[in-house]
Amino acid sequence: MNALLRREASSLPGPCPVVRTGQLVLRPHKMSDAPAIAESLGDFQVARMLARVPVPFDLQDATDWLNRTGAIATPDWSFAITTGDDVHIGAVAIELRNGRWHLGYWLNRYFWGRGIMSEAAAAGIDRFYRRMPEAIIHSGAFADNTASLKIQEKLGFSIMRCDNLYGRARGAMTPHIETRLVPASFRRPACL
Repeated sequence: MNALLRREASSLPGPCPVVRTGQLVLRPHKMSDAPAIAESLGDFQVARMLARVPVPFDLQDATDWLNRTGAIATPDWSFAITTGDDVHIGAVAIELRNGRWHLGYWLNRYFWGRGIMSEAAAAGIDRFYRRMPEAIIHSGAFADNTASLKIQEKLGFSIMRCDNLYGRARGAMTPHIETRLVPASFRRPACL
């Protein structure tokens, strides 16, 4: 029995680390991030691109999410993105859902267009692959989220299929492009 438990534990990535890049620090979330999370996800332009975020999204929603993620022991990595001043500006997560690893991310709208998410997602994936070198990572984006799809393409994700997915913020089924990344296709940016 102990050998089985050791084998299962060795097939998990371990606790979420702190990752530093050229301009960012990715770290585990903390309760003091709640106001920044509420501000970012309370912006419909951010929330509409995410499948699971309700509208409106407020401080209580952020606090509830932080309490849930902190109270449950999971193999998931959920990074707060900061620019070194420890102010939360977004998130990158690699979660185990239904036996498959999934990458998800979002960024406060005022930081869009600066390459921050490309750098953050690449850094999270790079560190994850150091611990899980054979893992396949699934992701995707709503079809109208061309910026997110460009990030995934830049990192080496390939398109698997297009389907409809319910977006809570949109309140409707929306075309969604599913992608996946195999380790051999991962493109590490020069900044790592």
